[in-house]
Amino acid sequence: MGTPQSNVTMSAWRVQQPGPIAGKPLRRVSTAIPRPQPSELLVAVRACGVCRTDLHVVEGDLPVHRPGVTPGHEVVGEVVEVGAEAGADFAVGDRVGIAWLRHTCGSCRYCRRGAENLCPQSRYTGWDEDGGYAEFATVPAAFAHHLPSGYSDSELAPLLCAGIIGYRALARADLPPGGRLGLYGFGGSAHITAQVALARGAEVHVMTRGQRARELALQLGAASAQGASDPSPVPLDSAILFAPVGELVLPACEALDAGGTCAIAGIHLSDIPPLNYQRHLFRERQIRSVTSNTRADAREFLDFAATHHIDVTTPEYSLGEADRALADLEAGRIAGAAVLLA
Repeated sequence: MGTPQSNVTMSAWRVQQPGPIAGKPLRRVSTAIPRPQPSELLVAVRACGVCRTDLHVVEGDLPVHRPGVTPGHEVVGEVVEVGAEAGADFAVGDRVGIAWLRHTCGSCRYCRRGAENLCPQSRYTGWDEDGGYAEFATVPAAFAHHLPSGYSDSELAPLLCAGIIGYRALARADLPPGGRLGLYGFGGSAHITAQVALARGAEVHVMTRGQRARELALQLGAASAQGASDPSPVPLDSAILFAPVGELVLPACEALDAGGTCAIAGIHLSDIPPLNYQRHLFRERQIRSVTSNTRADAREFLDFAATHHIDVTTPEYSLGEADRALADLEAGRIAGAAVLLA
C-alpha cells in the first residue's frame, strides 16, 4: 500500500462528551488521515481490540486527557509510512502492533530503574493521543511492536493490552510454581491470562458473573468456574481481580491462603469496602495494584505467545459498530475479547 495523500480523509470515532454508553458519547466522523512525526510510523488499521479501558475513557471514569480523543489501544495494522527518524526496525508493509503505552521520558528515576510504566511523563494510546477506532493511526516507532506469526489480525489485537496487562498482573500476583490461581472476572484479559497460567502448570479457578464466560473458562481448562462473589472451592495462592468492582477485593482476599497475593489488574476500580484485618489480610496476605506495563513486559509476553499458541476468543464487529461493541462489553454480553475490523 502506498503512502496516503494528505488530503485524503478517513473514518474515525471520537469521544464527543464522556458519559454512559447508553447516551451515545461516541461520534463517528470523517477526518484527515494523521501525518506521522519524523520518529513515528503511520499504520493502516486492520483490527482493534475493544478493551474495558476504552469504556472507562468513553464513559468518563478516567479524566479527559485529550478532548475528542479516538479510543483504541489494541491495534494491529500495516505500516504505510515510516518517518525520517523512525529507524530501521520497521518498513512499509510490515504487520505491526500499537499498544497502550506510547511514550515515556527515558530519564526519570523510574525509567532508569526499569519501571517505565511509572514514568510521570508517560502517555497512552487512545487516551493522550488518538488510537485505533479509526482507519489509520500513528505510533512512535520506539513503542511499536513486532508481532508473532501464526495468528490472525483479530487474534493478535487483544494480545496487545489484554494479554500484556494480564501477563504483568500474573507477575504481580506472585503465583508459585504449580500454585492455585483465582481469576475474578473473565473477559478479554482473564481468558488470555488463564492460558498463560495453565501453560505454566497452575490450577485455575474462575469467579465471574456471566454464564458464557464460565463456560469458556471451563473449556480453556479451568478447574472450576462459579459466580463473581462465590467462595473459591480451594484456598488460593494468588488472585487477580480483572473486574472493576471494588467489592470483589474482599472475597478475593478472603480466599487467599497464608502468604497469598491479590493483584488488581484494572486502571479503574470502584471503591473498596472496609477490610477486616483478620479475615482479609492477616497471615501475610497482601494486595498489589498493576499500573500499565513496560515494553519489556510486552516483549516477554509476545515472545511467550510465539512459542505457546493462545486461543483468543474474538467476537468481531465492524468499525462502524464500535458503540455497539462497547455497549455489549458494558452489559457483560461478550465472552472473550471483542475486536473491531476496519
